[in-house]
Amino acid sequence: MNIIVTSIFVQDQDKALKFYTETLGFVKKHDVPVGEYRWIALVSRDDQDGTELLLEPNDHPAAKEYQKKIFAEGIPATMFGVADVREEYKRLIKYGVKFTIEPTEMGEVTLAVFDDTCGNFIQIVQK
Repeated sequence: MNIIVTSIFVQDQDKALKFYTETLGFVKKHDVPVGEYRWIALVSRDDQDGTELLLEPNDHPAAKEYQKKIFAEGIPATMFGVADVREEYKRLIKYGVKFTIEPTEMGEVTLAVFDDTCGNFIQIVQK
């Protein structure tokens, strides 16, 4: 069994698409109209046949409540692996990304957490 798609709730699909592609560097794989929203799936530039990240609209009340509560608690909605957290931190700071946790060593990993501007905290991790 493999993970083929995972999703993250976003407040605005267009804003999220711009942030996740232009700032984070993901590649748009699918952008299909589905009613008033779209099926927007992104992939890693380095693994375009790998796991897809779905930018899921948080239109459902349960999704809004979940996103709001974990954000209020400072809990990252998901985690992305990077080769070098400190270098990625420097790169993202140049784009104006706001970090809530700067690169920090925790045992065998180095991590940092930033605000994706779409209602989520995202953790980046270097193993």
